[in-house]
Amino acid sequence: MTTVYKIVAADLWQAAEVSGVFAGAGIDLNDGFIHLSTGPQARRTAKLYFEGRADLVLVAADGPSLGEALKYEPSRDGDLFPHLYGSLPLTAVLSVRPLPLGPDGNHVFPHDVD
Repeated sequence: MTTVYKIVAADLWQAAEVSGVFAGAGIDLNDGFIHLSTGPQARRTAKLYFEGRADLVLVAADGPSLGEALKYEPSRDGDLFPHLYGSLPLTAVLSVRPLPLGPDGNHVFPHDVD
């Protein structure tokens, strides 16, 4: 199983849980796909785009269950990032965990995200 991750504001995720589907955050809606990360990419994504934000959750999803809508495409530094062309169904979600800030101001990731 290949897990992909979405860093998202907790209130936006709560709204997705109510509606039953996650259609994306602002940047996703603008770009036409949901920006996801692999485990190793998630830490840098948090640092670059979410620095200092304490209102976040880390959503883990089962990549293969997303089918052909999930594409790995070149992005930052030519690295292949997972992009989801469509909504993220809650049935694909493996876990939703808080993404708190540590004493050093960096996000503290769960130990199993690598």
